[in-house]
Amino acid sequence: MRELAVDGIPVAVSCRVLKLSRQPYYRWLATPVPEADIVEAYRANALFDAHCDDPEFGYRYLADEAESAGHPMAVRTAWRLCSTNSWFSAFGKGRGKNGKKPGPPVHDDLCAVVDEDGRTRHKFTADGVNRLWLTDISEHHTDEGKLYLCATKDVYSGRIVGYSMSARMKARLAVDALEMAVARRGGDVGGCTVHSDRGSQFRSRKFTQSLACHGLVGSMGRVGAAGDNAAMESFFALLQKNVLDRRRWVSREQLRIAIVTWIEQTYHRRRRQARLGRLTPVEYEAIIESPAVAA
Repeated sequence: MRELAVDGIPVAVSCRVLKLSRQPYYRWLATPVPEADIVEAYRANALFDAHCDDPEFGYRYLADEAESAGHPMAVRTAWRLCSTNSWFSAFGKGRGKNGKKPGPPVHDDLCAVVDEDGRTRHKFTADGVNRLWLTDISEHHTDEGKLYLCATKDVYSGRIVGYSMSARMKARLAVDALEMAVARRGGDVGGCTVHSDRGSQFRSRKFTQSLACHGLVGSMGRVGAAGDNAAMESFFALLQKNVLDRRRWVSREQLRIAIVTWIEQTYHRRRRQARLGRLTPVEYEAIIESPAVAA
């Protein structure tokens, strides 16, 4: 009708021929997109952002995240929008049974090298501090439930430069560990490569934004290939043997204190490593790195 009006045909004539009322047409002309549709679009966008950050969240938690972002809605509304767009919790669907493939990497694999036989392997070496960090998440059981640990390791000295623990495996867990690593290293970490697996926490918008904010370079291994982050897996295996399997843990707080104590006192300052010349990570950085900095 608008095109006909542009061609000189009166709206009244068009409405009479099409057997339509003029009032709805003028209402649409004034507001082509209803206010309710705009509000719903903002709500759906807030839910989608929260779902991308934490795919484990169900619609109730997504509604809470959307409300904190300034788009409150009823839980039923969140369920309808999530159901319509197939934004389901990763825990609500059986893995490998919903036809979905693992998420694509948001970074290239910068630690992979191809040997003479054409096989791909990973090289976890660095010629100085803050050149290559490895990060991963591990879960541990207590009588209160699971405790999730995200740790960040500097390959040069083997030192755990950042870690965080929580009862929930959210993207914030990985971000907090990364922020702690940056703070401990004095903030001058630009250009450092941070290698991880393809976990949703490391593919989240919050984590990638944190990398970009500090000038860090992301790197990701393949799906289901533990060897792509073997150096980090070896640390978790050591933690399992020296702390987790030693006794039964009643509470998350009890286990958290034990993990922090082992990392800071034993792993960093007492456990000597052959590849570091029988030095501890703290000793190695103090002896090897300080003269280079002074020079």
